[in-house]
Amino acid sequence: MSSLAENLRDLPELLSWHLLLSLCALTTAATLTLILAIAADRSEKIKRIALDLAGTVQTIPSLALLAMMVPLLGGAIGFAPAYAALTLYGVLPMLQNTITGLDSIDGSLIEAARGLGMSERQILRRVRFPLAFPVIIAGLRTATIWVVGLTTLATAVGASGLGTYIFTGLQTRNNGMMLFGCFFAAALAIVLDQALGLLERALRNRHRGAARAIAFWFGAAALLAVFTAWEPTFESEREGPAASLPPADESANPAAPRRPLQGLALTTGSKPFIESYIQAELLALELENAGASVDNRPNMGSTILFDALRSNAVDCYVDYSGTIWATIMKREEPASRIVTLLEVAGYLLREHGIVTVGPLGYQNDYSFAMRRGHAARLGIRSIADLTDRNLKIAGDPEVFGRPEWRRVREAYDLESLSTVGMQKIYMFDAVMNDQVDAIVAYSTDGRITLYDLLLLDDPKQVFPPYDAILLVSPQAAENAALIDVLANLVNRVDETLIRDANRAVDVDGETPEAAAAFLWGQLRSPIAPPIASPDGGE
Repeated sequence: MSSLAENLRDLPELLSWHLLLSLCALTTAATLTLILAIAADRSEKIKRIALDLAGTVQTIPSLALLAMMVPLLGGAIGFAPAYAALTLYGVLPMLQNTITGLDSIDGSLIEAARGLGMSERQILRRVRFPLAFPVIIAGLRTATIWVVGLTTLATAVGASGLGTYIFTGLQTRNNGMMLFGCFFAAALAIVLDQALGLLERALRNRHRGAARAIAFWFGAAALLAVFTAWEPTFESEREGPAASLPPADESANPAAPRRPLQGLALTTGSKPFIESYIQAELLALELENAGASVDNRPNMGSTILFDALRSNAVDCYVDYSGTIWATIMKREEPASRIVTLLEVAGYLLREHGIVTVGPLGYQNDYSFAMRRGHAARLGIRSIADLTDRNLKIAGDPEVFGRPEWRRVREAYDLESLSTVGMQKIYMFDAVMNDQVDAIVAYSTDGRITLYDLLLLDDPKQVFPPYDAILLVSPQAAENAALIDVLANLVNRVDETLIRDANRAVDVDGETPEAAAAFLWGQLRSPIAPPIASPDGGE
């Protein structure tokens, strides 16, 4: 199936979720605006406070506001945090225009209305709001453009929408997919904006029939979005937590393939980079082979995905021992690989009820990488050789905010280095084109071998080990059959396999699904034994 065909296949559901989320947020924001505007009309103090609060929300970066909603809503992911954040973002343009429109009414008209015996409430409803309507609609149209655009970012908190195309296309270098998502997001914003313009003109010119028709089509679009978005959920509705469904009884048909998770609906998650996409697809293949249906939530932030796991919003995903060690456990000093694995597993179970099924079998460590020729000219072989060098180093923006970077910088006295944050997909081009001197790469990236980059030694062993570990939520971990199925993946993937899978997506243009299918086929081969575990056994 072509990439375009795959994009079109997913379009109805993703477009419907995008439209539904946008309309729900706009409707709620409009309701809040109406309440605030009426209250502000009666009090200058309320007006000032309302505008200040709405303006403050706009100063918060959209991704940060989305991320903040996850813990504020008890670890919920998906629709709820996205809806809350988008609603807050939609209030300011509507509130500003509504207050401005009401305040700009000619005073003589208001006095004339009072002279006719109208009460202040009647004047507001019958005179001021109708006269301010064009300005109010202008604010609604502005809010619509903002909200539809920002809804593409809701993918970061597990919400479905057109942002899935954009995030995934960006990370996999699939420009066609990225432009596909951008086109339909822009088209949706334009269609809604023009429809609101037609509604405003119809009401202004007292064309009630046209106004009713436009309102009807808005309602029909919303209902269609609800049906299309939730149709897959209606077909395979999840009946309670993963732990509540027993394994299927296959004793009646011993010849049938063993499917211990038959009828179980599970949710997995992935972070916004290629290896995590592949991991999620690999989990899905293993779970679906055991009979489960799997809903994957891609492109979620690292801490958002962890919060979703511990609150049972996600059933399982693959994280890294070093990430848990440094970011979640706040450990300052690294430990050996086996000690890190054991302490991470104990901490997660003790503090959060999360079960560590085990490591997949490989490490994806942070590594400093340089072009071999450039490193040779500068006489650089290890991170220690970067001390007191005025060089430029690039890395994922998250890297330079992590405690590991602070430790490395202090341990090797790297204050003279200038850092450049950029998406991982651009780092290798930057170092190969001499735009930066070095990059903070991941050891399983297929382009390290492709570009023959030199990985600098870490003689002080400052970076903690980053074993890929399979985690299961507290609720899902109560299902023993699920743990048994996932255990089939423990210590089965080595660095060569995952590096080949990453390269297939990042360099050869394969999909994460195809790369995961390659991995899964390798693991199920009868000649593929388990690899050595971290402690040297199997």
